[in-house]
Amino acid sequence: MAKEKQLTLKPLDDRVVVEPLDAEEKTSGGILLPDTAKQKPQQGKVVAVGPGRLNDKGTRLALAVKVGDTVLFGKYGGSDVEVNGKEYKILREAEILGKITK
Repeated sequence: MAKEKQLTLKPLDDRVVVEPLDAEEKTSGGILLPDTAKQKPQQGKVVAVGPGRLNDKGTRLALAVKVGDTVLFGKYGGSDVEVNGKEYKILREAEILGKITK
């Protein structure tokens, strides 16, 4: 068997790699939604973060999110990429609207 190469995403500066969560299959009333009626997911799980952006003095500013956080982002924000058959979204930290806490 041939070994499958592992491709890892390492974001630069203040970029964050997010794995979008699946769109809702049902409405709150229990109605099943067809694929055409599903909205683009606006929540996702952070899978990688960059080192932070450089400020004017040349020091790195820490990001407010970390790997494992669940975040909200704009419907059309970021860039969609596919790695090893999985969909990811690469966003700047400023494009993240908030963290979901439990």
